[in-house]
Amino acid sequence: MPGFIQTVTYTTSRIDEVRRLGEELRDRRVAAGDGPKPVQISICADRDVPNRYTTIIEFASFEEAMESSNHPETHEFAQQMHKLCDGPPAFSNLDVLDQMRP
Repeated sequence: MPGFIQTVTYTTSRIDEVRRLGEELRDRRVAAGDGPKPVQISICADRDVPNRYTTIIEFASFEEAMESSNHPETHEFAQQMHKLCDGPPAFSNLDVLDQMRP
């Protein structure tokens, strides 16, 4: 089912704190029943570059992703995450053309 994916690539020596921050955001948004939810979130560690990570956030649509991105809690999360990173993150917004699951 094609949809929309956002990726965030960042460098941090504080990945446990970044993950905890993300879990807290998720728990607050779920408890509040607040806004569109990602279909799936994957946090990936780069095997070739120490302390580099990519978070992959899958949404049903571009519109749901933008609604989530514009939510005040998301902005607060981004500000807090930036403080935990060693530099600015790199973002990508990707339209899913096709998915195959063998």
